Amino acid sequence: MSRIVRASRPVSWINTAFPFAAGYLLATGEVDAVLIVGTLFFLVPYNLLMYGVNDVFDYESDLANPRKGGIEGDVIRDREEAARVHRAILWASAVTVVPFTAWLLLQGSLAAGVVLAIVLFAVVAYSAPGLRFKERPFVDSVTSAVHFVGPLVYALVLADVPLAAPGTWQIWAAFLTWGMASHAFGAVQDVTADREGGIASVATVLGARPTVLLALGWYVLATIVLATLPWPGTLAAVLPLPYAVSVARFRRITDDTCEDANRGWRTFLWLNQPVGFLVTMLLIAVWKGWL
Repeated sequence: MSRIVRASRPVSWINTAFPFAAGYLLATGEVDAVLIVGTLFFLVPYNLLMYGVNDVFDYESDLANPRKGGIEGDVIRDREEAARVHRAILWASAVTVVPFTAWLLLQGSLAAGVVLAIVLFAVVAYSAPGLRFKERPFVDSVTSAVHFVGPLVYALVLADVPLAAPGTWQIWAAFLTWGMASHAFGAVQDVTADREGGIASVATVLGARPTVLLALGWYVLATIVLATLPWPGTLAAVLPLPYAVSVARFRRITDDTCEDANRGWRTFLWLNQPVGFLVTMLLIAVWKGWL
């Protein structure tokens, strides 16, 4: 059980549950069964499916990756134990995801069901054999971003909010861009290891420095998109800037020094906490009409 929980990356649970909960609550103004069940689903089962499937099918490459084995991903060195735990992870994913998904599909429109299906497909397709979107350059960054913006988009469609509406499209579009930037930068630290393992990614194709510059550009683009929101949403434009500043430190990185980007990735992990706090405070202020 401990291994299963660790496979779900508890430190990242909030990253998928919060977008769903915030989007649904602000759109409907109601605390109902859909909000509670959906939040619980995107809190634990969704992350177990996403990261658990990744651990199972990335096992061989994770064994050779020196940064795996802690907060950035659990690795079981004993192969016999790993096989047993991996089976348990897949079963636990099915047992927890299927009932939640079935219930949620009954609560919303056909459009909401389609969005949920696409989001879950993206989660599985990222790592599963035969699909392996994580090894398709640029598709890997888009798919990874969908993992996090997907719960928000699903909440909006579930609440019958038009995705193209002014004040709405900027939020999910900027979030998607932020997610693409974060994935691309995260891939930089593994350029050498991925190339040696025959794994393709946006970073192995472009190289370390161009990928850092691409990630930096995407963070800046997210800021520009958020700046077009009506007041007080415009204040959210500052939120991607700390990530841009952090990534800019590595603008002179090379393929040979790509592992230095791990320092920036660890900064990214803790940056999510204060930035998430600021997002929450901004949402509360808007909700209460303080701004």
